[in-house]
Amino acid sequence: MRKTLVLAASLVAGVTTAAAAEIIPISDIARGQSVTVAGTVEHFFDIDEVRLRDESGAVRVYLGSGDLGIETGDRITVSGVMDDDLFSNELYAREVVQANGEVFTISDGDE
Repeated sequence: MRKTLVLAASLVAGVTTAAAAEIIPISDIARGQSVTVAGTVEHFFDIDEVRLRDESGAVRVYLGSGDLGIETGDRITVSGVMDDDLFSNELYAREVVQANGEVFTISDGDE
């Protein structure tokens, strides 16, 4: 409920949580960290999983079960949590903002 209220308040103010957060280089992501990164969709592993690349590196991003209409080459900003599993380096998206400003919120139930 609190997440929904925070997101709703951010949208009313015209600022999304991803847009308001500090964007860090992909190479600076640490396991278990909540982050916001921006980059270009380089590759699709599946409809719900992409490789996002910026100037510093690349990360695998889980986008949830819905089709966000994202294509290879699209520039997106992703806020989420980096998996803290030793064998998995995957960012679980909570919010995705496309270059045109369209915002997608991914719920916990999509994992």
